[in-house]
Amino acid sequence: MTAEAKKATQASPAWLTALPEMAVPVLAVLTALVIGAIVIWASGANVLVAYRGLLEGALGSMRGISETLVIVTPYVLSGLAVMLGFRCGLFNIGVEGQFYMGALFSVYVGFAVKGLPIYLHLPLAVLAGAVGGALWAAIPGFLKAKLGVHEVTNTIMLNYIAVKTVDYLVKNPLRDKASTIPRTPYIATSATLPQLLPPYRVHLGLFIALAAILVVYWFLWKTTLGFEIRSVGANPDAAKYAGMSPTRNFVLAMVLSGTLAGLAGTSEVLGTNRNLPAAFISGYGFDSIAIALLAKSHPFGILPAAFLWAALRNGAGLMQVRAGVSIDLINIVQALVIIFVAADEIIRRLYRIKRPREKISDVVFTRGWGH
Repeated sequence: MTAEAKKATQASPAWLTALPEMAVPVLAVLTALVIGAIVIWASGANVLVAYRGLLEGALGSMRGISETLVIVTPYVLSGLAVMLGFRCGLFNIGVEGQFYMGALFSVYVGFAVKGLPIYLHLPLAVLAGAVGGALWAAIPGFLKAKLGVHEVTNTIMLNYIAVKTVDYLVKNPLRDKASTIPRTPYIATSATLPQLLPPYRVHLGLFIALAAILVVYWFLWKTTLGFEIRSVGANPDAAKYAGMSPTRNFVLAMVLSGTLAGLAGTSEVLGTNRNLPAAFISGYGFDSIAIALLAKSHPFGILPAAFLWAALRNGAGLMQVRAGVSIDLINIVQALVIIFVAADEIIRRLYRIKRPREKISDVVFTRGWGH
């Protein structure tokens, strides 16, 4: 056996070969923070004071940690929604609309259904939110599968429809007549996601989000349906040649993606707001695209990516107070992270990280059979 052959047979452990790929998003974040520091310095503010305020605002107290985890909960669920779509080759930009529909369905069951104990009412309200998101996502999934209409166009348009529909319902038929501001009635106590550490706002939805990470990983990597979704996403033609149905998997992936997005909206109204106000602008659906990209479309990457985004969002206020830096700087940092992750060749060249060699299975499903 030649030296080259011996070297080829001595494969490195999987975790060792994955380290360079894991380093890319980490270096993207660090590079964005460095550029953010340069912007702070150029504006005349103190970089250390600004970043210390950012850190303390997000993690410097029990209240800060709790508020960060409150934001992490919908970020994880909505990030998983986008990630699952990515795995099937779908760009689900409609997570925001599905988030709204999940919030609408769950809050309605939360205040309209009365007389049920918590062990029936709470699961029913959570299930209603999941169904609301799933039904809204099924529309672009069906149009994509049956008519070939691109999901990006459909989901963007459905976002507007969802937002305006929810706004109308909250201001008119579902409005709480006793309130001076347009909102729905408060949900019943039996439909409320319990707080984990009263009086802090972090609630049971956090455990639902963490469980969703494990369930999505198990589904995508340990089940036949999950394998089909990943295969269709890698190469629909090759998957179809192997006997899989791209049409069915497109619809299934969108429905499951919408289910997760609906649960994100559910966690917000059942665990945090306890009602649905008018002009309910979350932004979670759009931030989740960046979270899925930063996580490299892997369930286990969603949690750290969501935690980073939540920490930036929660700590920005104290950073502004401490250093006099505009809160918009956080948006700049987030935008830079997205750029560096999406165009990762910038980071690879900057830090001289080589791309991994393709496996035979990768070639089959990205270039087609027989190539």
